[in-house]
Amino acid sequence: METKLSSEPKSNGVMNGGARIVVDDDDEVLSPTDLSELLAEGTKESHDRAENCQFVKDFLRGRIKKELFKRGTAALYFVYSAMEEEIEKNKDHPHIAPIYFPTELHRREALARDLEYFYGEDWESQISLSAGTKPYVNRIHEVGEKDPVLLVAHSYTRYMGDLSGGQILKKVAQRALKLPSTGEGLNFYQFEGIHSHKGFKQLYRSRMNELELDPETNERIVDESNRAFSFNMMVFTELEEIGKTIKEEVQDAGLGHSHAEIMEGGDINKCPYYAAKMAASGNPTYMCQLAMMLLRYPPCQVALAAWVAVLAGFTAWYLLTW
Repeated sequence: METKLSSEPKSNGVMNGGARIVVDDDDEVLSPTDLSELLAEGTKESHDRAENCQFVKDFLRGRIKKELFKRGTAALYFVYSAMEEEIEKNKDHPHIAPIYFPTELHRREALARDLEYFYGEDWESQISLSAGTKPYVNRIHEVGEKDPVLLVAHSYTRYMGDLSGGQILKKVAQRALKLPSTGEGLNFYQFEGIHSHKGFKQLYRSRMNELELDPETNERIVDESNRAFSFNMMVFTELEEIGKTIKEEVQDAGLGHSHAEIMEGGDINKCPYYAAKMAASGNPTYMCQLAMMLLRYPPCQVALAAWVAVLAGFTAWYLLTW
């Protein structure tokens, strides 16, 4: 992938220091030894575990309690405040400067706007650093002060996730919590300085892969990224436990008609593909559910009617020739 500077406007560019960075749309040519590839492979299990936390699974199904969403936003505010404070302190560090994109990536101010929307003008007096989030924040400050290169791991884990799966969470939250279509309460997910998420992620990975790091440091960054995933899961677990004590009725996400809409904002149990998978496993409940789902579709109704007609004809013939 070629990265170049240009003064000409491009739809997939981002601004950096007054110049526009343009990333070619061609597929990246990556090596297994590139840091981005080492991180993707080395954090795969952690990523899967995080996605399978009950809090995340409920979120993806659209089963969100507004109070938990507010608390989660507060937790993110403390995490990003710490991370961006340390990034600012180390912005001239040789391993931080190439991936320093405050205009495009920094989330603290966006989270502050979301918290003001949820809590009001005095939001700062209503939130506090939770026990589940504190170890995460403390670790970020620790690496920022003692081992800044590990900020690469925290930056990659958070920002790249926000530009990828975070965009799905945005749609789910907007629908489930019935948030305004104008974006209030969801500023965290809106990267106004990035015109192409795909193009920017390619640029970011390219910059990361160009860092002059020895194999041992690469390994430490992968380990730290796994640690970051663990900290995120601690936050999820805390929110899940708090959710058990909240009597608030779960918001109704509302189901769409397409598989993508169901997967993004509805109940996965009502997804015909999920029901088919469970039915194949021998679960009788999902067998019945799949059958009922299929009968709602006209083609299946016609097929059933034809099958019944054939069966009736065969039965009549059998009785007449008995």
